[in-house]
Amino acid sequence: MTRRTSRGLAAAAAVTVATATAALLPSPGASAASAPQARVFMVNPVQSSGDQSLTDHKDAVSDVPASAYATVALRNLDASGALSGKWVAVRSETGNPAKAADAASFDRSDDEFEQVMAYFWVNESQEYLQSLGFGTELRGANDRVQPVRLNQWGSDNSFFTDKKAEIRFGKGGVDDAEDAEVIVHEYGHAVHHAQVPGFGTSPEAGAIGEAFGDYLAVAVGTNAVAKYGWPMKADQACVADWDATGYSAAPHCLRRVDGTKTYADLEGEVHADGEIWSRALFDIRGKLGARTADRIIVNAQFGFTADTSFQAAALTTVATAQKMYGTAAADAVRGAFRARAIPGV
Repeated sequence: MTRRTSRGLAAAAAVTVATATAALLPSPGASAASAPQARVFMVNPVQSSGDQSLTDHKDAVSDVPASAYATVALRNLDASGALSGKWVAVRSETGNPAKAADAASFDRSDDEFEQVMAYFWVNESQEYLQSLGFGTELRGANDRVQPVRLNQWGSDNSFFTDKKAEIRFGKGGVDDAEDAEVIVHEYGHAVHHAQVPGFGTSPEAGAIGEAFGDYLAVAVGTNAVAKYGWPMKADQACVADWDATGYSAAPHCLRRVDGTKTYADLEGEVHADGEIWSRALFDIRGKLGARTADRIIVNAQFGFTADTSFQAAALTTVATAQKMYGTAAADAVRGAFRARAIPGV
């Protein structure tokens, strides 16, 4: 079963492409001698600029300020020269396969830019999980080479496919892999599948999967902003601000992780219902801090079933908090789920 990110299709008028050649903002630690340098978006152009008027016109360079790009190191690459390494292997359906040695030369007008974005942000996501202890003191959470395909189907949709355990990114409007939060959202599905194969076979489990993808996107993006000293001028709780510019009113959001929905608002659509669960996760982060919250949230997922309910998953998360950090943490987690009126917690 695929795990789709819902978004509308938007038509865009062509504009004259102006070359942006301003100096890129360097990232701390990006000058490692052995690591090729790359150009990426700082999460996404709306977050880094705060400019809600940005729009996409078929990959026009002039749509995005040069300050939206950053130089980074591509870590954990193998010796192939391609965008392939310890945690991710990228292949492209359109355009030329990007070479790691050329990764600093691409901008959004190049198909290769999306390949570089996919490599960097999937690697960044696994590195974040590793920094929390997954793969060392805790069980690994998708600590393998993650296959990624770009521009699959040529449509404005991205998804994780259980059959091949592969992430596929589409295009149309803003190309999906131009927004790091779309990339990390889909990686969240890969993490869930690695923890519980086939996760998401019931409506509530599917909603939990969408919610975790949104939450992980916020968590990884927030961590990267702090780690690299990048700006964040848009709303932290808003997911995929850049991808959503073509089909949502400003301030642009695909979804939010700080909404007001409760269990009574279930409507049977996994993306909409996921906003109940993601708000609970966001509240746990607010109460316990990022590191403690994320260790609990991800570790708890090993105890989920493929068709878990909100109630069962919440109780498992509370029990995980109790085991890892004691009663005070468990009470904080329970309170976050009770605030969403999840029954029986």
